[in-house]
Amino acid sequence: MNTKHVSDFLISTLAAGLLVTASLGAQAQGGTVHTLKPGTFGPAGTVLGATPPPPTTPVKGVHAPSPVPAKPASSTAGSSNPSSNASGLGPLAAGEGAIKGYAVPIGGALKADNEDVWGRIVQLAGGKGARFVVFGTAAEDPEASAKTAVDMLQKRGAVAEALPVAPKFSWVDLSKVVRDPSLIAKVKNARGVFFTGGSQERIVDVLMPGGHSTPMLEAIWDVYRRGGVVAGTSAGAAIMSTVMFRDAPSVINIMKGKWVEGKQIDRGLGFVGPDLFVDQHFLKRGRFGRMIPLMMAKGYKLGLGVEENSAAVVHGDEVEVIGDKGALLVDLTDVKTDPTLGAFNVTSARLSYLDQGDRYNLKTRQTTPAPIKLRGAKHDHMAPDFKPYFTEERFDLDMLGDSTITNAMTYLIDSSRNEVRGLSFDVLPKPGDPVAELGFLFRLYKGKGSYGWSTEEWGGEEFTVVNLYLDVTPVRMPQPLYSAWPGPDRNPGPAPERGDGPSK
Repeated sequence: MNTKHVSDFLISTLAAGLLVTASLGAQAQGGTVHTLKPGTFGPAGTVLGATPPPPTTPVKGVHAPSPVPAKPASSTAGSSNPSSNASGLGPLAAGEGAIKGYAVPIGGALKADNEDVWGRIVQLAGGKGARFVVFGTAAEDPEASAKTAVDMLQKRGAVAEALPVAPKFSWVDLSKVVRDPSLIAKVKNARGVFFTGGSQERIVDVLMPGGHSTPMLEAIWDVYRRGGVVAGTSAGAAIMSTVMFRDAPSVINIMKGKWVEGKQIDRGLGFVGPDLFVDQHFLKRGRFGRMIPLMMAKGYKLGLGVEENSAAVVHGDEVEVIGDKGALLVDLTDVKTDPTLGAFNVTSARLSYLDQGDRYNLKTRQTTPAPIKLRGAKHDHMAPDFKPYFTEERFDLDMLGDSTITNAMTYLIDSSRNEVRGLSFDVLPKPGDPVAELGFLFRLYKGKGSYGWSTEEWGGEEFTVVNLYLDVTPVRMPQPLYSAWPGPDRNPGPAPERGDGPSK
């Protein structure tokens, strides 16, 4: 664990007060850098400084306040805002009634032996003999990708078939195949739909080109509304909300506001409804850093980040986490932001880490830990008998690192400390980048309703953590970040040269 092992140089720099970036004027390559206009973030000048709704009294139990969740900001006529439902489909389509099906976003890197996920998908579709159609649409090699998913589903007793709907099939006329009556009949006769990983924009561009639905997409929605399963891994999970990250591999760039509508951000297919934002490969790639800015720009209050080899089963207002690692629940109901800082910032974002078997109600905001956790230890920092294991300060130099946020959360909930802190910044900014020195300071802290549960019944110590709070503040990270150590009686020299230049 990274505790107090931070260099004296960095501590002294922070203690002196890293300068808050006040006025930034950069342009993203290929479009406007949305966050750099003081007091705004996101397209169309979405103001972040608006007063949030007043906090409500927590309901009794293991959960957070339960206001009515706000829908993402609706787009105006002619707007390119991807949160608009141009297809006319989705959970709010008139005359369709309540959706009876299950949406199963999978965080990617799903292993063949993950029975908890593969088996559950088949079970939800009706068990042995359940018919599935598999779309390898997103994949670079759609035939191989779809075949793997077909094999995994059939191994669990399903009857699965891959459909030839993919841009990489050069011999396929996509405009015709998404209207092919025989293929559409196969979809309608299925009880489950599975999307493989790859590039999520391929799925949306094929099934909802220009924001307009196709008969193939309508057939998928028909399966879902009638009680079937729509599952997808990686790219297949990214499409689950009404807005998605289209192509945004750099988390720090999203935090800096370097994103463009239709390039990094786009419309999704919306299977989880208009009030929940979904992302994948979440903990492994530190993607909470990109989720929060997008949620704020688009008006989302709840976000669900699913980790690799894990999944979430979304059914109505209920979410159950299954698989290996879990998911991070982000609640922005009570957040505040300071538009005068001129860069992304947030106060009082609420984070909960949900592990295998944990449940969450999107309406009441109630978390129900898995029974195995309730049999274990409860961590309540306000309880008189609280005996935390950790006592040292913790400071992380890369809060966007592999699982750093959840490691910090589990450390804090079992610590005598009330907060942990960390940084994120671009170690190798591109030459000429006007926001090269923009970094972010993270403060994760305990507050009202902060609890944890842990168990060792699975072998190692596994945690569920609810209602920790997060502040993110823009700071200046001087470049170069380091210089040569002067030694006794020597003047400080320049930083050592980078070793990635041409050989001599």
